Amino acid sequence: MTATEWITDIALILVVFRQLREARLRPMTFLLPLGIVAFVAHTYLDSIPTAGNDLVLIGALIGVGAVLGVAGGVYTRVRASGEHILIKAGVVSAVLWVLGMGARMGFQMWVEHGGGADDVARFSMAHHITSSQAWVAAFVLMALTEVVTRLATIFVRSRMVVRTRQTAPAAPALDHVV
Repeated sequence: MTATEWITDIALILVVFRQLREARLRPMTFLLPLGIVAFVAHTYLDSIPTAGNDLVLIGALIGVGAVLGVAGGVYTRVRASGEHILIKAGVVSAVLWVLGMGARMGFQMWVEHGGGADDVARFSMAHHITSSQAWVAAFVLMALTEVVTRLATIFVRSRMVVRTRQTAPAAPALDHVV
């Protein structure tokens, strides 16, 4: 793994740790992780192979990313405080995030340094996965999907909190009590 790969993988893992402490939901909450995955996608996603079962592999890992992302967003606390929306990643959210990001990093380490290259090559041949670029595309798109679905879930939940606050009945006036 290159220094850039280490930095981006660790940065993606650390993003959720920033949210273990409750903080205001701000544009940077969305822009930082989106910027990181956009950089990763631009750097590593040269093409999306479509031969053999490449799209099956890519689709499967995108599905895993979507499940992890939505679940991570659901297990992030979203609440109103005054005029602000606050979020805090729960333990489940953090574990799912680290599991998704860490699994990709672990897979890459295993393939590059742990003797997994031959196993992946045999698996690829047996399942008609045509190139290493299919694996790259699958993992990059999995990360991108996990980030986007987590953020989208948090965004939708934050809008629901705002809408609930706007439609909540006002407290009854007590000035007529004798």
